[in-house]
Amino acid sequence: MNVAQLLVKCLENEGVEYIFGVPGEENIDLMDALLDSSIEFITTRHETSAAFMAGTYGRLTGKPGVCLATLGPGATNLLTGVANANMDHCPLIAITGQAGLNRQHKISHQYYDLVDIYAPVTKWNAQIKTGEIVPEVVRKAYQLAMQEKPGATHIDLPEDVAEMEVDVRPLPITGHSLPQADEKIIQEAVDLLSKSTHPIILAGNGITRGKATEELKALAEKADIPVVHSFMGKGALSWKHERSLLTAGLSGKDHITCGFEQADLIIPIGFDMAETPPQNWNPTGETPILHIDTEEAEIDSHYPVALNVVGDIKENLKQLSAAVPSNNRNLEWADSIRRKILDEYEHYQQDDGFPVKPQKIISDLREVLEDEDIVISDVGAHKMWMARMYHTAAPNTCLISNGLASMGVAVPGAIAAKMAAPDRKAVAVCGDGSFLMTGAELETAVRLKVPIIVLLWRDDGYGLIEWHQMKKFERPSYIEFGNPDFIKLAESFGMEAIQVNRTTDLRKALDQAVAMDTPVLIDCPVDYSENMKLTEKLNNITCD
Repeated sequence: MNVAQLLVKCLENEGVEYIFGVPGEENIDLMDALLDSSIEFITTRHETSAAFMAGTYGRLTGKPGVCLATLGPGATNLLTGVANANMDHCPLIAITGQAGLNRQHKISHQYYDLVDIYAPVTKWNAQIKTGEIVPEVVRKAYQLAMQEKPGATHIDLPEDVAEMEVDVRPLPITGHSLPQADEKIIQEAVDLLSKSTHPIILAGNGITRGKATEELKALAEKADIPVVHSFMGKGALSWKHERSLLTAGLSGKDHITCGFEQADLIIPIGFDMAETPPQNWNPTGETPILHIDTEEAEIDSHYPVALNVVGDIKENLKQLSAAVPSNNRNLEWADSIRRKILDEYEHYQQDDGFPVKPQKIISDLREVLEDEDIVISDVGAHKMWMARMYHTAAPNTCLISNGLASMGVAVPGAIAAKMAAPDRKAVAVCGDGSFLMTGAELETAVRLKVPIIVLLWRDDGYGLIEWHQMKKFERPSYIEFGNPDFIKLAESFGMEAIQVNRTTDLRKALDQAVAMDTPVLIDCPVDYSENMKLTEKLNNITCD
């Protein structure tokens, strides 16, 4: 067999189901080899979308999603989605075609050194220069992509190497495990908790990756500690649980700010610095940190670590829960914060203003979807509203990219989510700015018969940027743009499309879309005058 065929055999050995990508000249040997493979190639309309799909698939399954592009512009298009997955700690394998070894020493058509280009946005990458190393390269790429903290790896395959004959076989798969903290560290953590009167847990994405939600719940209940979530940690503790303080992550003041002000010990668990800067929730840098994660904490002057509890999050939380004494704290302060957040959510349930207020869109969406259904939020003003007010009962049911935070992630992400979890609804929540960056993937959804729902918040501008401009300068700057007729656009792809013309239409449209077994787009005008109203309201919050 040739090297391309061997690479496919190695990917099959790793259990790959899908490769997302765009064919090109320099990967034609690999594309031909896939015709005889159990792996399904998902042809996308843009390489960035392919990487977004692979990243979402990796986040939901825990297995690396695989994406493919050719050299030059194909590989540079792929790069943004790879960087997005790497910063969000989603396991991903990127494969690029490349110019032959015989022309890499000189200026050559579409040639750039992709190993150098990909190095800053991956955990590891390598070029295959001889066929015999393929099994080692693939096994290492998988092992590193999946190890905590997960991320992206990259394999570069020159076209002349791809067609070389080779006689080797895939390597056996080996598992990996994380160490546990020793008893001395666990006891020190118990001592810290025992001395604390107002501890608060900050739940990060690592809890979901470590399948430690039940252990988090056990600790929160036994030690009687309120839990607030990062944008990417949403659902680690159900929003219905009385100890859930919902979500933190907005820069500036919010109700949860009062919770952090009360805290005399902050306990980030599975928390990644890219999720929300410590300066936002520990502005003085004086509240001590009990850091529980798979790695020691990043150095940050606003993250003063009193103790690192490093290793397997699930097992360390089990040990900590077993060792910590039961507590019955006075948590009136936490109950008050929780009530204020939920009151705000409930206040807009019957609002009939039009265009539709963000709070009302979220309320209707939450009412229609089941707890296990998946929402992927794109990046924009809607992301801030979704992060703050779309409350979740289970992990990985509201996916928010908050590392690289790249626009355009939602539509391709929803396609991958539906493929990874076909029994659950998958909704892409998009602004009109982010939607048109990857909106061509509507064709992919239709072609694959993947029944996603696209909920489009339309304001005819870059609403999040305007929000920031108004806060700082009190005037907008170059944020308006024109839009196509989104209903006709969706229908031209063969999708169902529903226009919201009054607020009461939205709930009906969502119910209708959920009942359909086909891709659906809902065009919903949004009232972003609520952005500055929220800013003013948050500025007036006082902590009792």
